[in-house]
Amino acid sequence: MKQYVIDELRSWDYGKVKDYLGKHLKTAGLEGVYWLEIPEELLTDQQNDHGPCKPFHFGIELEEDRLSCGLLVRASGNIRCHCIAYANREQRNWLVETLDAMMEQLGIIV
Repeated sequence: MKQYVIDELRSWDYGKVKDYLGKHLKTAGLEGVYWLEIPEELLTDQQNDHGPCKPFHFGIELEEDRLSCGLLVRASGNIRCHCIAYANREQRNWLVETLDAMMEQLGIIV
């Protein structure tokens, strides 16, 4: 699985990130796993045309010393569908910029 990873989080940074994710993202039903919804304007034509699978999101996993995000664009409610694919360049860049901005907002140097 391709991932974007921020590691070596300090214990107090973990708490800040956990609070932020809990307030701003949907939980995935597993401890430490969250869904980051991808804006519609970043979806591919195939994803945009596939309404039953919307919304699309990235899965984020927070552990005590790291934050990892898979680069697979996931569909809501479906595990397998032709619209599920690895992020294109625009989606990947948005993900990295979004997570980096979150860390900056929280005062975490990475």
